[in-house]
Order: sequence, then structure tokens, then C-alpha cells
Amino acid sequence: MSGSSFLSQFASSALRTKPLGKSSDVLRSNSGQGLVRRLGPFDLVLLGIGASIGAGIFVVTGTVARDAGPGVTISFLLAGASCVLNALCYAELASRIPAVVGGAYLYSYTAFNELTAFLVFTHMMLDYHIGAASIARSLASYVINIFELIPSVKDNIPNWVGHGSDDIFGFISINLLAPILLVILTIILCRGVGESTLVNTIMTITKVIIVLVVIIVGAFEVDASNWSPFAPNGFKSMLTGATVAYFAYVGFDAVANSAEESKSPQRDLPIGIIGSLLVCVVLYIGVCLVITGMVPYNLLGEDAPLAEAFKSKGLNFVSVLISIGAIAGLTTTLLVGLYVQSRLYLGLGRDGLLPAVFAKVHPTRHTPVYSQIWVGIVAFILAGLLNVSVLSHILSVGSLAGYSVVAACVMKLRWDDSQVSKRMEGITCITVIACCGFVAGILYRYSVSSLVYIFLVLPVAIAIFAAAALQFRQVYRDLPGFSCPWVPIVPAVCIFFNIFLFAQLHYEAWVRFVVLSIVAVFVYAFYGQYNANAANDDAIYYHRVPEVVAE
Repeated sequence: MSGSSFLSQFASSALRTKPLGKSSDVLRSNSGQGLVRRLGPFDLVLLGIGASIGAGIFVVTGTVARDAGPGVTISFLLAGASCVLNALCYAELASRIPAVVGGAYLYSYTAFNELTAFLVFTHMMLDYHIGAASIARSLASYVINIFELIPSVKDNIPNWVGHGSDDIFGFISINLLAPILLVILTIILCRGVGESTLVNTIMTITKVIIVLVVIIVGAFEVDASNWSPFAPNGFKSMLTGATVAYFAYVGFDAVANSAEESKSPQRDLPIGIIGSLLVCVVLYIGVCLVITGMVPYNLLGEDAPLAEAFKSKGLNFVSVLISIGAIAGLTTTLLVGLYVQSRLYLGLGRDGLLPAVFAKVHPTRHTPVYSQIWVGIVAFILAGLLNVSVLSHILSVGSLAGYSVVAACVMKLRWDDSQVSKRMEGITCITVIACCGFVAGILYRYSVSSLVYIFLVLPVAIAIFAAAALQFRQVYRDLPGFSCPWVPIVPAVCIFFNIFLFAQLHYEAWVRFVVLSIVAVFVYAFYGQYNANAANDDAIYYHRVPEVVAE
């Protein structure tokens, strides 16, 4: 094949899109390969909470408070508000394209093209893999901490059992317990969605009860004078804190990946996405108020600030509850993370962008066992052999990129199909907003004097102009199901702020974004484009609420 013909085929393949279906009431023809619809709205809300709230609620709140002071409450409120806007975008797409797995990958495949979808999957999956391994090692460490409460056991457990051995060559660190925990959770997930949902429900309810107990008990120890001054380091410290707090909410998108197992996806997915996020916002703000009211912000500890705050008040039993809550939180976060990864691999396997083995569903368990086992193996190796904390600097790129693309998908799918000439103009405006967000983020990050804030006005003004062009130059359709309000303003704000946060990440994250994108393009060019089947008749999507499929 000549170079010109290869490039021509590559361009043609890369621009393919996923059809939404041939009619509004077509059901999946190969029902034997489908998943079972068991999840109701309550299950989906717990799924989102389980994915979002881990041990971080007991640590990140105090970490941010050390810089923002009592203003940490505003930091988490701002971050929560931003995530709610992203959740509204997810909720609309989950309601409109609800029938199968895929999440951000599926939405970008439908709204934009095949290559964009593959890039979104690649970046989000790397975040998921590294994140799962990191959480598994943290969970193992917390479990060992519980065992070390027994006097005869304390100081007699080698580090390589649960805390991780000393680094070899700077990145190899043996951990025995983390892979064992991953094997247990993978088996639970392979057995069926009923079993995994039960575990998630028990652990999430336990976690939420413990957080509520912490808030209620702590409320009686609050000294209101500790809330003054409210913002000792100014508004910038609160805004910087919001960029850190934002990632504490990441996880609500897991609900969108459970579409094929939802009983009534068009109704329940928006409830699960938005409901779980609102619960998380309330819990985080409650913990922030308690921790800054109990102890002066400048006296908060670094590693376990909340636990230390209760110990300073003589409430040692609450510290034990916090450890149990951390274990429950990490367990649900890890469980849901492994669940989401397997569903994404299932979606790409069905579409041919990955080998067909990932598309196989167990005939009686109705779970993607091969995808689930593969996800478990990757996490097993990373958690058991590597000190993944050294990779923490390159995390969150996938989430921010995925959220930005989802916001863009909302606008793209709302555009009137008859306005073909304005599509490129709209995509250009979206790109301009993203670029302005990055420039504003860079200026904010490296500002050394107040004069720099004057230059911030320029990218913000250009972004506002681009958003106005999207508002008045494009024609938007009203669609059935849940609708994100104030389109295109809400999606435009999401894109700007997400990319603003992208600019706050470590420079290694930017390098990772570029390098992984290049690798993903090569993989797609030499494998994906030849095997993809965007119009697969076995993957037709519902446009209406489907009937519950009996097992």
C-alpha cells in the first residue's frame, strides 16, 4: 500500500462515527452476549458514591485546609459546583445514549469520530490502571494498620507484606497483600453484578455512616473561633485548594458505564450521576467544617489530619472508626474502578478496536469475564511489583480530557443536522475555549505578581466571545430525556475550567498526554482502523426506556 493510500484510508477510518441506531425501539439482537439489567436508582447512587469517596475524605480535606484555612469549605464547594456542571453533561448523554457500556468513549465515538474515541479511552484507561494499583496498595497498608493495633502483631509484620518494601532501582517495590486483595475483588466481579453490587452497597453504606458519625461527633467539639480568619491566605489559596479538591469528586462518571446493567437507564442514570455527586458534596463540606472547627488550621497534621484532630480531643475511638471507614472507602473505590475498566474494554472489544476476546460475556454469570480478568492481571502486576506513587504526577489527565470531550459532545449532538456549514465553526469555538482555559491556567499557575492577573482578562474574554458565538451562531435542538440546562454555556464553562485544571498538573502529565496520544494514534493506525466496526448490528442503542431483561 502506498503512503498516500494509507493516509487516505487512515483519514477515512479515523473520521468514522458510531450510529445511534436504526429505529427508536430496536433491542439487542444477540441477547446472549448482553449484560443483565439489575441496577436501580439506589444502586446507581451508591455506585457513584462508592467510586468518588475513598480514604481521601479523611485526608484531602485536612491537606487542603492547611493552606486554605477554614476557607477549605469554599474550595470544596467550588470544586463540587464545577463537578455538578460536568455531571449535568454526563447525565444528558447517559439519558440520550443509555443502552450499552462505554461512557465518555461511547459519547465521543457518537458525537465526533473513531480516533477521538480511541484517544479518550487510552487516556482514561491509563488513569484507571495506575489508580487501581495505587488504591490497592493504600488499601493493603490500611489493612495492615488495623492488624498492628494488636500489640503482639505490631512491628512484627515486614513492610513487603502490606506497606511495600524499600524501593529497588527507584520504582520496584514488593507488596504481597495488594495483589491478594485484587484477586478477591476480581473474583467477586466475575461472579456477577448482583454479588459485586451487594459488596458495594454494604461497604458504601458503612462508609457513609462512619462519615456521618465523624461529622456529628465532631460537631460537638467545634470551636467557632477557629473559623476566624476564614480565609487567612486570601482567595487564591481557596481557588488553588479547589483545583486539588476537584479530584476528590472524580468517580461519578462510573455510573455512566453501568448503562447496560441499569433497569431503566434513561430515568435512572441521571439520578445516579447527579444524586451521588450531591451526596458527596454534602459529606465533604460537612467534614471540612468539622475539621477546621475542631483544631486551628495551622495545627492540622499532614498524614492523618482528621484522625489527629479527634485524638487531640481524647476521642481515640473515632480514629479507629476513621481507619475502618478508610478501608470501606478504598474497597468500594477499587471495586468500582475495576468494574468500570472491564466495561470499557467490553465496549472496545465489541467495536473491534481491541481483540474480540474482550467482548465475550459469560453465558450464565452475564459478566465480561475476560475483560475483568485482564483488568485484574494488570492491576495485580502494577500493585504487586511497582511503587506506583512515583506515577502520581501523571494522573488525572485522562479524567480531565474525558470530561472536556463529554461537554463538547453535548453541544455537538445538540446542533441542528441541517446546519452543516456551521459545524466547523462550532468545533473551532470549542477548541478556542479549551486553548483559552489552558493559557489562563498557565498564567494563574506561574503568576509572580498581581500584574499577571491583568493578562488573565485576555484569555477569559476570548473564551467568553467564543461561548457567545456558540450561543448565537449555532442552532440547538430540543431532545427527549434529561437535558443539560443552559447549553452551550454550561458545557463551555466545563471545558474552560477542566483545561484550566489541566494546566495546574505537573509538567510530566503534559508530557504523558502528548506521548500517550502519539502511541495511541500508532496503535489505531496499525490495528484499530482495520478491525473497527462502527456500524456493528450487534451493538444497537436504545432511544427509549427498555424493558427489564430477565436473567
